[in-house]
Order: sequence, then C-alpha cells, then structure tokens
Amino acid sequence: MMINQSILPASTNMKEFERFLKSSFEIGVFLDMHIAQLKNISALAKQHGKKMIYHVDLIHGIKNDEYATEYICQEYKPFGLISTKSSVILKAKQKGVIAVQRIFLLDTHALEKSYSLIEKTRPDFIEVLPGAMPWMITEVKERIGILIFAGGLIRTPEEVQNALNAGATAITTSKRELWDTFAVQK
Repeated sequence: MMINQSILPASTNMKEFERFLKSSFEIGVFLDMHIAQLKNISALAKQHGKKMIYHVDLIHGIKNDEYATEYICQEYKPFGLISTKSSVILKAKQKGVIAVQRIFLLDTHALEKSYSLIEKTRPDFIEVLPGAMPWMITEVKERIGILIFAGGLIRTPEEVQNALNAGATAITTSKRELWDTFAVQK
C-alpha cells in the first residue's frame, strides 16, 4: 500500500477539515467527530478528491465494534480506518479498507500486548503514539515488519524527519505548521 505523503493531516473539527480540503494533500485523517457529521465530511472529501481515514474509536454516537465498522465501510466507503480494537481492524480488512492499528508506547508490558494483538490482526499500518521516540519506531518496525504511521507529540520539522528516518511511512498530525512545512508539491 503506497502512501505518497510524509504528513497525514489530522482534523479534529470542521475548521481544520476545511483547511485540509483546500490543501494539496490527498489523504487526511479525521479524529473526534459525531456520527451525524460523517455524511457531510464524507461528501465534502469526495467532492474535493480527498481520501479519508476515520478514527473509529473517536466517532461519538456509535460503538467502536465490527458492526459499526461494517456500517461505516458500506455507507461512507472510507479510504481507511484507525482503531485500537482488533475487531475493527479485522472487519476493515475484510471490507477492503486500509486498517490502521493504533498502539500506545506506555511501557514494555503494553508494547508486548500490542505486538501480540498485531500478530493476530496483521493490519496494513500501525500508528505508533507517541511518535516522538524514533528509537521505538525503529524497534517496532523491525519487530513487526508492518508500515508505521507516527503520531502524537511530534511538534517540529526535525521531529518529523527523525520519525521518518527511523522508519515511519508518514506522520499523523493536527499541527497545521507541519502541514504547511511538508505540503505536497504539485
């Protein structure tokens, strides 16, 4: 699966999403929305030729399970879905949608549990949070061999470059300054 952007702009509200729609980026992430917004967001993205990845765990008003995933895939045809839930990842893969397993680098025990989960789900991508620890990106990529998105606490262009150099495919960020710095050149 090719992602030709080093930044995946993450929107947390409609104002940020509208800014993404005007950007040169093709793929974006939408976090923290209400299910009632999904129809409008999906239609606007399609109208602007954008591909969306929705964070299922942060869609309010619908449970983050395989049934909700099936509904979102059938009704809104997203480019991809992000979740911490294995049932969401497995259903997204079954529906032919890019599946992004989000893991949190809290401690060794949490990381080992994440490795075990990833072995079972085999997502298309892993989103590693926080992404501001390049040595951990390298370790996760070497151990699992799945493409990585890095997100969380990446605040500077140097931190973006460090994460990319460590093996991340792209950086998910809501920091608009980074969107501007790494805008896709047409």
